Amino acid sequence: MDRAKISEEVQRFGRSLLLPIAVMAPVGMILGIVNALTQAYLVSKVPLLGNPAIKLFLTSVKDSMSIIFSNIPILFAMGVAYGVSRKEKGISVFSSVISYIVLLAGSNVYLKITGTLIKEKELMDKAGQAMVLGIQTVRMDVFGGIISGLIAAKLTDRFYKTELPVAFAFFSGKKLVPILSIFVTSVASFIATPLWMYFTKVLAGMSVILLHPLGPFVNIIMVRLLIPFGLHHTWSALLRFTEAGGVYQIAGKTYVGVLPAANEIIFNLGPNSPEWQMMPKLTRFLAQNQMIDTLFMFPGIAFAMYKTAYKKNKPLVKGILITMVLTAFLGNITEPLEFSFLFISPVLYLMYILIGAASSLALAFMGTAVGYIRGTIFDFIIFGVMYENSKFYNIIIVGVVAMFVSYFTFKWYILKRNLITPGREEEVSDSKLLVEKRYKEIAKIVVEALGGKENIVNVENCISRLRIDLKDKNIINRERLKESGTLGIFFPSKNHIHIVFGPHVEFVRNEVDELL
Repeated sequence: MDRAKISEEVQRFGRSLLLPIAVMAPVGMILGIVNALTQAYLVSKVPLLGNPAIKLFLTSVKDSMSIIFSNIPILFAMGVAYGVSRKEKGISVFSSVISYIVLLAGSNVYLKITGTLIKEKELMDKAGQAMVLGIQTVRMDVFGGIISGLIAAKLTDRFYKTELPVAFAFFSGKKLVPILSIFVTSVASFIATPLWMYFTKVLAGMSVILLHPLGPFVNIIMVRLLIPFGLHHTWSALLRFTEAGGVYQIAGKTYVGVLPAANEIIFNLGPNSPEWQMMPKLTRFLAQNQMIDTLFMFPGIAFAMYKTAYKKNKPLVKGILITMVLTAFLGNITEPLEFSFLFISPVLYLMYILIGAASSLALAFMGTAVGYIRGTIFDFIIFGVMYENSKFYNIIIVGVVAMFVSYFTFKWYILKRNLITPGREEEVSDSKLLVEKRYKEIAKIVVEALGGKENIVNVENCISRLRIDLKDKNIINRERLKESGTLGIFFPSKNHIHIVFGPHVEFVRNEVDELL
């Protein structure tokens, strides 16, 4: 497999992690609201919240939503299977659940055979073992779900069309995939279990660096450097769900990674519990850092671009920049604005990274305790303003400083280097296709500009970009592609193009699929 193919596969895997995260984000917001409304200090201010019927309703919602966080590995198994498989995604997802159950059972058998199964419940946590779906197993957590998803995806793509001899014809094709998943996972469990036991030691070694006081600075640099390659989700998952993010003892239970630990404290124990003092250690790797970017730095950067734009272009570029800022402010989709200067000037992007990294470090030292996994205004209100002891005001203090630093730094460098940032082009596209949601026309332009149907091998999308494999990138008409209203075009690997459409991307993708 060549480097381009490996790069594409890694990016595909990284994209697959988005689906479970996309489910966790709104569920987390609902839980955040419910828990905020049941806090004692808020009930004392709003007596209506103490009404038994309302209290019962809020508790019921909490119990219903909490089950999602109790089964995160299964979410990842299904998400990875769906995202990585190219064909028959439904059977891939079905097989991933079977594979995950078999993985748990296989790990249990391994522990019994090797005599390492811990019988005393109070010692299971220390040995890295746990009861999952009624099976005592090594705690692979999200890693176990990822293994199962990958097995199911690869078996689906390889065997969904396989024909068996007539005597076994009933088990041919798609029915063969879950059957093979059982056998393959049974073998894989005997490899994955000891491998994971060793790998946890390696991740624990990483945590020494990442959990250092300078860890937030390193984390932001890594996340931002990986964004152009679409691999930032993989890095974030490492911190959120593995030993690289630390192992935490909370109320007598062990939690691996910053997110499960934060979930327990936010959604179960609350801001008035003694364990809340752990929150700044956890949230320094969560959404509070992103809020600095989306709520403060982005308006500063966009305003700098507007002020440096040519006068004739300002009316048009103002609308574009406002859209980019609101997309991040409300939806945490940052790529449209980031890509507007990343490829024009890597130095500007480096400045952006360093300002964000320094801000995250300041929040950590100030003891800020604002979750969750997205950086929108809604997360700020729910997990910051509505939660006692979150010190949400630190985000405003640091954010305002970061906003002014971003504005003056960007304005100075754009003028100094005469950079062609939005609004400084001699000619600016006045495409209104995205604004008017004319997705059919956009799709037609995209397919045509990429060399027609015969030049397109595969089409995928993430939160903000179309990701398309091509036969020959040399026949692309870039000028025609810009007429689609795209916010950015780049090639992360040979014959693989990313076309940025922001929050409209899924609708554009649907129309492209229809054309193909």
